[in-house]
Amino acid sequence: MASELPDDAAELQAAVPDNGSAAPPPAWHADEDALESCRLMSTDDVVFVPYKDERDMPGIVELIEKDLSEPYSVFTYRYFINYWPDLCVLAMREGRCVGAIVCKLDTHRCRNTHRGYIAMLAVEKDLRGKKIGSKLVRLCLDRMKGCGADECVLETEVTNTGALGLYRSMGFVKEKRLHKYYLNGNDAFRLKFLFRLPDGFHQGAGCLGPPRESCYTTERERRLLRIAGDAAQAAEAEEVAEAEGATEAG
Repeated sequence: MASELPDDAAELQAAVPDNGSAAPPPAWHADEDALESCRLMSTDDVVFVPYKDERDMPGIVELIEKDLSEPYSVFTYRYFINYWPDLCVLAMREGRCVGAIVCKLDTHRCRNTHRGYIAMLAVEKDLRGKKIGSKLVRLCLDRMKGCGADECVLETEVTNTGALGLYRSMGFVKEKRLHKYYLNGNDAFRLKFLFRLPDGFHQGAGCLGPPRESCYTTERERRLLRIAGDAAQAAEAEEVAEAEGATEAG
């Protein structure tokens, strides 16, 4: 499900241009299952809707930037949303975006599993505690499961007790602590949700499952992943490189 990344920053920018340089991509039309799931989650006060087109982008960016641990470029938003529009859902109230989730789903480089990733989740402060965030997560988890996902991961600051509590209540568990993960120097927890136990679990391979025989990456690939703003794949690529270095040294 993942697309090939562009060869360099210029090509990345061409793949996800800003409004001033090119026409926005065509509208994406959600299928009936996605629309029905959003309808069932909606209330008289807050309506959940799938991402539709570029006109939704300003509301998403404005909301998420209020709570970011570090700044994202517009290309980061477009990387996720243009490639995985079916995994972006908005919570709307009186025509205004008050909640949003941005995710992706592709193949784990080293474990041969279909891995979902929650890149961004935000809810307007005045509306927190009303289950908007958990509904957004549930909508995307259900969508990932329907697409054959094996697991879903995300990172959140160790000090973000609200987010940690939300994800814990939905079945996420702590996989590891990432030291100085954010630009502000804070550590992060990587959290994981399993849709099913991985192959090899009962044979002692644990929640990661057995690695693929051909699992490699290059410095160039890691650089491109960071250009794209995809922290999950970049961290994963670095883990693979470290493992390869240890193998070669041995």
